[in-house]
Amino acid sequence: MENQFLRNEMLWGKTGQRRLNKAHVILFGLGGVGSYVAECLARAGVGELTIVDSDVVSLTNLNRQLEALHSTVGQPKTEAVAARLKDINPGLKLHPIHALYDAAHREQFFPDGCRYDYIVDAIDLVSCKLDLAETALRLGIPLVAALGTGNKLDPTQLQLADISKTYGCPLARVMRKELRNRGIQHLQVVFSPEEPAPTTQLETPPPGRRSVPASNPWVPATAGLLLGSAVVRQLLAETEAPSC
Repeated sequence: MENQFLRNEMLWGKTGQRRLNKAHVILFGLGGVGSYVAECLARAGVGELTIVDSDVVSLTNLNRQLEALHSTVGQPKTEAVAARLKDINPGLKLHPIHALYDAAHREQFFPDGCRYDYIVDAIDLVSCKLDLAETALRLGIPLVAALGTGNKLDPTQLQLADISKTYGCPLARVMRKELRNRGIQHLQVVFSPEEPAPTTQLETPPPGRRSVPASNPWVPATAGLLLGSAVVRQLLAETEAPSC
């Protein structure tokens, strides 16, 4: 009988689709990268998603974020993404959390008794990324993280690799050093060695930021799809996918 995941099942079978349906993934960040991760996972048939973001949709998000429409400007990104994902898969178990992940509030996202099958890091604050990597290691949950996609034009240079194999990316360099200081040698990441393009600063940076990176519709999207594919392929490779 035809169903919305039939084309998926043609690749990985009904058993694989059931495995995805039992999985629970938590995604931090719903911007240009994270929104594509969320949609990739929903369309693949991951059965339960927790999505986390503290921001609202703004006009300048319309060039690259899936939830960003004129009709959603001003809405929390979690709310806008949740509505879109439920329209894609009404059976999806969805837990939107409108909040910022940081060390002071990590227990809010990892309550006792809740076991995630995968963590996706699509946030851009280094301190938060480092704490999330430490948390994932401590809890024994696989993590895949996005590195910098701003100020870049060539999506073909994006790579899925271990952090130890990264090069040419300033954020990767910082992350490698700080992770080593924390005893973490390995982390799966998506990065690009592309040199940043020259840009013109046209937007006032938010408090605490020196500048706003330029972006486009295709580099963050490609990074998000690479992250989503890594999660799905790993879940399919597991013998069993526990869920909370």
